[in-house]
Amino acid sequence: MSATVTPLPSRLAANASDTHAIARNPGMALDLGFLESMRSVNRSALERRVGTLTKRRSIKADNQAAWLLRSISLMDLTTLNSNDTDERVRRLCAKALKPLRRDLTEALGLGEVLIRPAAVCVYHPFVATAVDAVKGSGIHVAAVSTAFPHGLAPLSTRLAEIEASVADGADEIDVVIPRGLVFGAKWRELYDEIKQMRAACGEAHLKVILGTGDLATLRNVTLASMVAMMAGADFIKTSTGKESVNATLPVGLAMVRAIRAYHEQTGYLIGFKPAGGISTAKVSLDWLVLMKEELGRPWLEPELFRFGASSLLTDIERQLEHHISGRYSANHRHAMA
Repeated sequence: MSATVTPLPSRLAANASDTHAIARNPGMALDLGFLESMRSVNRSALERRVGTLTKRRSIKADNQAAWLLRSISLMDLTTLNSNDTDERVRRLCAKALKPLRRDLTEALGLGEVLIRPAAVCVYHPFVATAVDAVKGSGIHVAAVSTAFPHGLAPLSTRLAEIEASVADGADEIDVVIPRGLVFGAKWRELYDEIKQMRAACGEAHLKVILGTGDLATLRNVTLASMVAMMAGADFIKTSTGKESVNATLPVGLAMVRAIRAYHEQTGYLIGFKPAGGISTAKVSLDWLVLMKEELGRPWLEPELFRFGASSLLTDIERQLEHHISGRYSANHRHAMA
């Protein structure tokens, strides 16, 4: 059985300006009045909205295959393990360059269309290896910095790590915030730290990880999201993937509504990255529906939306093979790194 699938067309946002295709968020002065206006978060209403979104939207057949191909293009393909090596990172980059087996791309009728993840994401010691491995491909290299995953090193150490990753060629930096600043409502201190992180990034884009599983309430998630954007974040990100609870749809909904409020206030488009626990094709489709319904078509582009993913690609490949053949294959037929 063969099928010709038309991938979703790329569409740049209206304020395209650089290689990331989005005018960067310059941030704004910390506005505690605006922050106060964001304090009311109705958890039950958010959960009802999420339930409605995931139940009423059903994507099937060729349309589902096209959306899954879009999911691949939105991935930050990630390895953040204690046993990472240069060779493991090189294998991950090879997978990023050719994420689908040739027989699948041929059966899907993709022709010359390149389907690749948006970035590879690694620890700082492997940035140079990744940069060399994906050179010329258009795939970004993201480094997790600032004492990932807890963010509890001295600020000077965290800033030095950002600068070192940028010097090695990373063009995206995923930083973590100290969660204690949120619990203490130390918004000025959190704002100043993120602002310094943004300055240390230079031209590299800043993705701020909130560690939402540790923040306890959706109010904390919303307020931390807003402070990060005010300080100049290009993306806000849910989790390190190391918390006991990582990306959930209600948390994501709270964050994207903060993004919408910031856009209405400033005119700048901020990216969103859910990470941790997103391992199945079905879950990736739920997130795409959420983004399309809440923020619109521009947020289905890698300039504004990413999945933090390691095992997700394997399940998407299996689903695409099922779309072609009607049979599910074993995971080992879709090797990662």
